[in-house]
Amino acid sequence: MADGQPSLGLKVYFAGPLFSQLERRWNREVAERLEREAGCSVILPQDFKVGESLNDRRHFAALFQKCIQSVKEADVVLAVVDGPDADSGTAFEMGYAFALGKPVIGVRTDYRRQQERGTNLMLSRACSAFVHVLSFNEDIGAVVAEIRRRLERLTKKSLTRTKTAGH
Repeated sequence: MADGQPSLGLKVYFAGPLFSQLERRWNREVAERLEREAGCSVILPQDFKVGESLNDRRHFAALFQKCIQSVKEADVVLAVVDGPDADSGTAFEMGYAFALGKPVIGVRTDYRRQQERGTNLMLSRACSAFVHVLSFNEDIGAVVAEIRRRLERLTKKSLTRTKTAGH
């Protein structure tokens, strides 16, 4: 680890909008920094490819299954819930992870307000933890540092539960 902190060693599924260059570049930078700075293995669905294409209608069923399987295999889901309403695919992935009992960390940099934590209460309540760093900051490092803190807390809670259940 670059900062001397121990590796978290978590498999993180990165749920978020991936439709514009801006979204894809932000997702990639956050994912790369989490891998480098927190020692996480980040699953980035924008990189999923079936056949020769990233977005071929003939392979949508396979892409859907790959996303479902990846959420199942992840230790935690990181979900970007920016915008006036969160991306529908992200909302589905959050709900699926919640139903599986997987922790979900919501991330919001958008300063617009809605019901709770700046987003729809069905999404905010599905989150085990929430990161809200306003966009005015423009410091991706601050967002990554907050995500890492939430991941560390979730890891500590999980270890505590494991120890308690074992004794």
